[in-house]
Amino acid sequence: MNRRFFIAGLPMLVASCSAPEVWAPDDAISRYIYREEGPKYLTLYTMKNVSSGNGAHSALLINASQRVIFDPAGSWEQEQMPERNDVLYGASPRLEEYYVSFHARETFYVIGQTVPVSADVAEQALRLAIASGPAPQANCSRFTSRLLRQLPGFENIGQTWFPNNLADDFGRLPGVETQEFRESDEDDKNVAAAAIAAELASP
Repeated sequence: MNRRFFIAGLPMLVASCSAPEVWAPDDAISRYIYREEGPKYLTLYTMKNVSSGNGAHSALLINASQRVIFDPAGSWEQEQMPERNDVLYGASPRLEEYYVSFHARETFYVIGQTVPVSADVAEQALRLAIASGPAPQANCSRFTSRLLRQLPGFENIGQTWFPNNLADDFGRLPGVETQEFRESDEDDKNVAAAAIAAELASP
């Protein structure tokens, strides 16, 4: 996500584009729904270019009454994580690891920033994600920052198009824990997607 590219052309381009709706059936959602006991939290994932450090994508794991990943304009597809308009359901820790692994490769690494929240805030984040609707391409940080800004305690998150700006603001929140994920897979994400699908299909 090159800053000059966005300033030069993206806002005008996106204004005339809409994203296709994706709507997994009810039985798929109920089959794979995942709940985690214990404290609630949000994890912001930022995908960064290894060479330049530029942010390429933003996504938000929400651990509320169920565990989902809000992945606006994302490219992850997996049957065990059915999607409804950028909300990936069934986000178990195992599938979360696969989601991160899918994005981490020789040319990109992933930063995960986790902050504890109350059950009410987590639930509000879940409702906002479900209501957000599909994001046009390159709107990942815009939609994610817009969601976060509406939560109590997150008012200082700036509305932004840029993943690094969002990660910087999120990193200033009290109690944030940060992890970095790097892998040496080849650049083609289709190879990673096929390997992950094969692993998940194996008994």
